[in-house]
Amino acid sequence: MRTGRWAAILGAVLCLAAAGDPADRLHNPTQEARARSLFRETRCLVCQGESIDDSDAPLAADLRRVIRQHVASGASEGEVRAFLAARYGDFVLFRPRLTWTNALLWGAPFLVALAGLALLIGRPRTAPMADLSPDEEARLLALTRPSDNMTPELSSKNAPGLTET
Repeated sequence: MRTGRWAAILGAVLCLAAAGDPADRLHNPTQEARARSLFRETRCLVCQGESIDDSDAPLAADLRRVIRQHVASGASEGEVRAFLAARYGDFVLFRPRLTWTNALLWGAPFLVALAGLALLIGRPRTAPMADLSPDEEARLLALTRPSDNMTPELSSKNAPGLTET
C-alpha cells in the first residue's frame, strides 16, 4: 500500500514538472489546445529533431510564447504557420507548405532518375561488326597462333599444372 502511495505522488510530481509554467498557459482551453497542436507542428531551431513542445531550449520557450500571443489575439492556425514560415523559413514547420521550390526539391531525384533511364533507353545502338576480310583473318590467326619462338615457360604444354582448353 505504501508503494502505491509513493508511486501516485511521484506520478503527480512528474505530471506537474512536464506541464510547464502555468502562468504561460492561455486561460481559454480551446485556444491553449490550438496552441499546443501548433507546438507539435513547429520544429525547434536549436534541437532541429524535436518539436518546440518537447524542447527545453530557450528559443523554443520564446517560440511557444509567440505562438500563444498570436493564438490569443485571434490568429488562425494558418496565419500562425505563415508568420513562422515568413520569419524563420519553411524549415521551422515539420509539414512545410507546398511551393514550387519544395516540389522541385522533392521531385529532383525522380527527374534525375527518369533522365538517366531515358539516356539508357534512347542511346544509339552499336552497329554489328562487319565480317573480316581474308587478309585480316590471316593476320588475326597469325597473332593468336602460338609461335615457334615462344619461350618454354609460357607454353602451356611445358608448364606443369596447366591444361589446354
